[in-house]
Amino acid sequence: MKQTGGRTDLAVELREDFSEDDERIKGVTVKEEYYKHRLVHVSTVRITDASGARAMGRPIGSYITLEAKGLAEGEERLRQFVAETLAELLLRLLKSVSPEAKEVLVVGLGNREATPDALGPVAVDELVVTRHLILQLGEEFRKKYHLTSFCALAAGVLAQTGMESGEVIKSVVRELKPDVVIAVDALAARSTKRLGTTVQITDTGIYPGAGIGNNRQALNKETLGVPVIAVGVPTVVDAATILRERMGAYLEKRGVGEEEREKILEEAEEENGQVLFVTPKGIDELVRRAGETVAEAINLCFCKELI
Repeated sequence: MKQTGGRTDLAVELREDFSEDDERIKGVTVKEEYYKHRLVHVSTVRITDASGARAMGRPIGSYITLEAKGLAEGEERLRQFVAETLAELLLRLLKSVSPEAKEVLVVGLGNREATPDALGPVAVDELVVTRHLILQLGEEFRKKYHLTSFCALAAGVLAQTGMESGEVIKSVVRELKPDVVIAVDALAARSTKRLGTTVQITDTGIYPGAGIGNNRQALNKETLGVPVIAVGVPTVVDAATILRERMGAYLEKRGVGEEEREKILEEAEEENGQVLFVTPKGIDELVRRAGETVAEAINLCFCKELI
């Protein structure tokens, strides 16, 4: 097994730990797609059996990763195309988990006051929610504009509310009885190149804080009673990744072989011992763009004629 080091929430990065002929991941498939002259790359990792789930450390299900390197440069036309493509992928996943969904709850996870963790609340702020409009203006209004009834909640974090976000969301789900929940959250990645340029969506729900080792209550069909689609963008990276990227490149230039480089890197990580996560200098702009992109994709799914 190829060890790349560092914690991650991205299934596509976990798959990179294994060689193609590794017996443990026979139940894991990968499909690659390219859009808009290869500017946008979509990888679909499907975990189909218990063996693959154990090897990957993730539940059985689909994990779709959209990557667009140009997003880091703030290219607006590309950002809009990514939002449109993400909307198509979301609708595809939504139809697979809840084909007749009429009521949707969108949940923004994370801490609004901590910028790298603010993706969920930022995305919720940009949504054009429709539930109240449909309740007030009726079925004819919904049909006229081809709307899906959806509402949104920024659940906050334990230190702010004294409640686990999962407890808050469970209460809302019990009251509103949505057909599906879409949870938006910031993720951790191994590669600095994926910060703000990658979106992962999955039909397996979400485990807030899992990527940085701060596991909270899971949000999935088992805990909420309805299907949960998770949407996330990496905003932090394990410092072990940076060590490997910089030191690995240096050692390679010095002519150090792959096996020896791996041994040196593992020893360096063990020597440090401390788990540290870092975020890029322009994190404010990165989170703003990512939140707008995710929100636009959700709006295109449920209220396209209103935006």
